[in-house]
Amino acid sequence: MAKSKPVYCCDACGARHPKWQGQCPDCGAWNTLTESRPAPNRARQAQYSGRVELTRLDRIETGLLARIESGLGELDRVLGGGLVPGSVVLIGGDPGIGKSTLLLRALANVAAGVETCYVTGEESLDQIGLRARRLGAGSAPISLFAETCVETILAQLERDPPALLAIDSIQTLYSAELQSAPGSVSQLRECAAQLVRFAKNRNVATLLVGHVTKEGTLAGPRVLEHMVDTVLYFESDLGSRFRIIRAVKNRFGAANEMGFFVMTEGGFKEVRNPSAIFLAKRDKPVPGSVTLVTREGTRPVLVEVQALVDQSLSQQPRRMAHGFDAQRLGLLLAVLHRHCGISIGDSDVYANIVGGLRVTETASDLAVALAVLSSFREQPVAGDLAVFGEAGLTGEIRPVPFGEERLGEAAKHGFRRALVPRANRPRRKLAIEAIAVDRLSDALERAFEV
Repeated sequence: MAKSKPVYCCDACGARHPKWQGQCPDCGAWNTLTESRPAPNRARQAQYSGRVELTRLDRIETGLLARIESGLGELDRVLGGGLVPGSVVLIGGDPGIGKSTLLLRALANVAAGVETCYVTGEESLDQIGLRARRLGAGSAPISLFAETCVETILAQLERDPPALLAIDSIQTLYSAELQSAPGSVSQLRECAAQLVRFAKNRNVATLLVGHVTKEGTLAGPRVLEHMVDTVLYFESDLGSRFRIIRAVKNRFGAANEMGFFVMTEGGFKEVRNPSAIFLAKRDKPVPGSVTLVTREGTRPVLVEVQALVDQSLSQQPRRMAHGFDAQRLGLLLAVLHRHCGISIGDSDVYANIVGGLRVTETASDLAVALAVLSSFREQPVAGDLAVFGEAGLTGEIRPVPFGEERLGEAAKHGFRRALVPRANRPRRKLAIEAIAVDRLSDALERAFEV
């Protein structure tokens, strides 16, 4: 019998190549090709969802699927209202951030009314029992299974399929039909494909835990993210008690939705009002601090933007940003110099979004520019002033979506005035004064007049 030739799979994109190379020709990643043996030829099951006949779209009966609510409102918000039967959710995060704790808590909340199963390949059943007692869920009727062979797991589940399945983690599973080690590209692809097929055939809501790389992305080929229905990321600053779960892909809800939790000795507790944990609590305003009304997913959030402008001791001044794009900071400094006559080119500029939140929208431009100028002049901005707006390269202030919702959130937290783009002026009367501006220079002047 002829020996099968090895193939080299890329850990980043999953592409296959006949020989090893330093750089993957498909995605350009370096040192990501690993050797694997091809699987023996076998007959694949063509059936995917139980229907192999042709079906017309207008004849499909689509009813409202009853979602499975996890009992954690913030998690259900990120998922779009709960877990959809037959969906596959991939959860990634740093080691020790609380992925297993969150899954065990969610399964314990629904185990009384829904058949649940927790499959672990990293811990023993005794370890899971100890964590469950610490979380106060030791009496929850959850079926536990400690196994890493995906064929054995599916054979056990086929006898009595649960409604909710959790796999911790996908990197520990392996298929007996492949020769490569667990965690390799081929094993990840094969195990995920079998689990997805089982979830669709049996209508089982499935949660997969995935490891992350040192860059903060999910380990394994990117094809793994395309195979599942939803991809969630756990985020947290080092040493912080707060946890943020973000949806980067969701076929059944809004992408980029966020949920907020706080880690306690008894597990996770939901943060119903995330603005309260990001806002500064000071007796009087200080230079370099501005309140931004940003929008994460489907709800507005108030965060504190801080900036520090200091004399540079080197020939190349530093530009550092934490929580938003550093290149955007350089752009705003150029706009301040060109259209406002404010030169900060010879100073070090540091900017930060307090609380570890990452702001990706351009509505933070006006707040960052105002915080930089406040630190540069050593002049504080009024503590009851909220800010949002996008700064254009020609010095104009451009509108941002959902202006009235942002103003309503600011008014709810006691802010009396808001500096907003003119196009975002509210059409109805709100409990907050909206100061509309067209140009960045006018916005800076009005902010310090308030």
